[in-house]
Amino acid sequence: MNLKPLSDRVIIKQDEAEETTASGLILTSSSKEKPQRGKVIAAGEGKRADDGSLIPMPVAEGDTVVYGKYAGQEITVEGEEYVILRADDIIAVVVE
Repeated sequence: MNLKPLSDRVIIKQDEAEETTASGLILTSSSKEKPQRGKVIAAGEGKRADDGSLIPMPVAEGDTVVYGKYAGQEITVEGEEYVILRADDIIAVVVE
């Protein structure tokens, strides 16, 4: 992928949508809910504070994160779907 996020933005590869419900029902593609979880593919350098100092990113490449349902912009690059969002839209980092 030839994209580099700017400032405090991150590029996330979304996890796959669930194919079945907890009770075993198979979901059609139109009824699948997009996950709000994914892996950070790339992160910008960070945000600038009012005094010009750099505030480092709270996440790094390879982190699995949870983000807001309506956060970010979905894009397709080379046939793959990604979400670009601000670091502030990330709710949590998954610790495994």
